[in-house]
Amino acid sequence: MRAGRSMLCSLFVRDFLLLRPPSPHSPKRSEKDVDQKRNRKTPSWCGSRKRKAARTPYDARITEYAHQGHLVPPRSILKTPEQIVGIRESGKINIAVLDHVAAHIKAGMTTAEIDRLVFEKTRELGGVPAPLGYRGFPKSTCTSINEEVCHGIPADDVALKDGDIVNVDVSTIYNSYFSDSSRMFCIGAVSKEKRQLVDVARECVELGLQEVKPWGFLGDMGQAVHDNAKKHGYSVVREVGGHGVGIRFHEEPFVSYVTKRGTDMLLVPGMIFTIEPMINMGKDAIVLDKANGWTIRTADGAPSAQWEIMVLVTEDGHEVLAY
Repeated sequence: MRAGRSMLCSLFVRDFLLLRPPSPHSPKRSEKDVDQKRNRKTPSWCGSRKRKAARTPYDARITEYAHQGHLVPPRSILKTPEQIVGIRESGKINIAVLDHVAAHIKAGMTTAEIDRLVFEKTRELGGVPAPLGYRGFPKSTCTSINEEVCHGIPADDVALKDGDIVNVDVSTIYNSYFSDSSRMFCIGAVSKEKRQLVDVARECVELGLQEVKPWGFLGDMGQAVHDNAKKHGYSVVREVGGHGVGIRFHEEPFVSYVTKRGTDMLLVPGMIFTIEPMINMGKDAIVLDKANGWTIRTADGAPSAQWEIMVLVTEDGHEVLAY
């Protein structure tokens, strides 16, 4: 599931900042409960809160970048080795669920059937579908077809047709840790134009991933994505992007794909975030489906494609935790 910069102060705010309420299919807990259970501390860099700030091996270097005017990550989003182990295990379930979808998805299948595949496989593996009940979202996954950019709601009356392209977005909670990734699927005989869009969207993620390394910047990744999309004549959605993830469903930072190299947040070992650019065949403008309050579509009706991976910044590069 994606996050949005402008949405943080608009009608989309519910999807990205507020907590996931209980649902009939998941334990009755809030993220505050999860925090208390794990007894985490989330102090500021300056250590001004009552709880003493937990130091990291990178404090001096981060402070140096901050003094130079760069945007640096708060300690609260730098994961500990223990947390990384837990998030990695959650990611393994997320991968397995998408593999399960890949083995069964086909023309004629309804998106509600895809949702049931996701729910049943996630529960079988010991996880909980993170979208289910999140701010009232009614399903376990998002299925976005053709011009739907993201947050498509599975339904019994929506069946996949020959020639469709569809994004299936899966997010998992396992032992209170979150993971998030999505894949595109081409149904039957897809047009050359749509298939190229899907391929370029994946290529954008791969090129962006190459730029993820410690002491670089999110903007390095963002520009790599944007440049590749523009090279092929496509546009990149601006208002919706990636996000930090792991301890909560949506964390800092907001991940944009229209930024410039050397800008945006400093990349530090322990950061985990998603790379999930939404690549449009037409213009970058989007509209919200007011009827359901969730689904985002291209304003011009042109197809959109998107792949999502969850990546950890390591001491010597990166590790993909979910795809």
